[in-house]
Amino acid sequence: MLGLAAAGCAAAVAGCGASHRAVFTAPRSLTPQGRTQSRTASDPLSRRRVYLGRSVDGRRIYAVKVGDLDNEHSLLVVGDIHGNEPAGIPIANAVASSPPPRESLIIVIKNLNPDGVAAKTRQNADGVDLNRNFPWRWRPLGSRGDLQYSGPRPLSEPEARIAHSLILRTRPQVTIWFHQPLGLVDESGGSISVEHRFARLSGLPLRRLTRYPGSAAGWQNHRLPGTTAFVVELPGGTLSPTRVSRYAAAVRALSRS
Repeated sequence: MLGLAAAGCAAAVAGCGASHRAVFTAPRSLTPQGRTQSRTASDPLSRRRVYLGRSVDGRRIYAVKVGDLDNEHSLLVVGDIHGNEPAGIPIANAVASSPPPRESLIIVIKNLNPDGVAAKTRQNADGVDLNRNFPWRWRPLGSRGDLQYSGPRPLSEPEARIAHSLILRTRPQVTIWFHQPLGLVDESGGSISVEHRFARLSGLPLRRLTRYPGSAAGWQNHRLPGTTAFVVELPGGTLSPTRVSRYAAAVRALSRS
């Protein structure tokens, strides 16, 4: 999220795969009286689950779209890319299950590396670090099973292809990649003002980390100029419910800005 052809990913993201949709009706109090209904009132707020593909070991990977599905400007959240850094998954769950935001669209991949999470390993089931498998400045790193093994070639892994296809198809204005355990927001090469705003909303400090070849955020910032992808390093261990709520609220607030 077994290899998956890139064309299959694109078709699934476009809505050709299995999906489940719930529609939320806008309250009457939000509809202006005596004038044409606003976009907010006329566009249904929805939650749709979209099948994207399968991981190396065949586990299903989904995206959940929440909010105004017609909105051209979206925010993408990836709860987990390194299997032994799972603290972002409950945040992604909280965002995906919260009331749909008005005038915005949030796309959530709760877990991009389900095989790694199941095995409690950084890498996927092929022993590849998915955050070194994207095309921008990719180069061979390590060998199978090494912590930062970049794979035999760019996008060799089905999980990386799934994210790559989704991002090219939906072109999110902002993408947040959750990691652990440093407890900071990384200056990842996109808009510093967006990164600074999330740092302020989340209460995490803004710092610049090393930029590695083949990273997902680096690829998007290069491939889709005008968008911003950045890494959020969550604190180590299991997050308290208070922290999960705060970080999920920060995501929702950023989607409205």
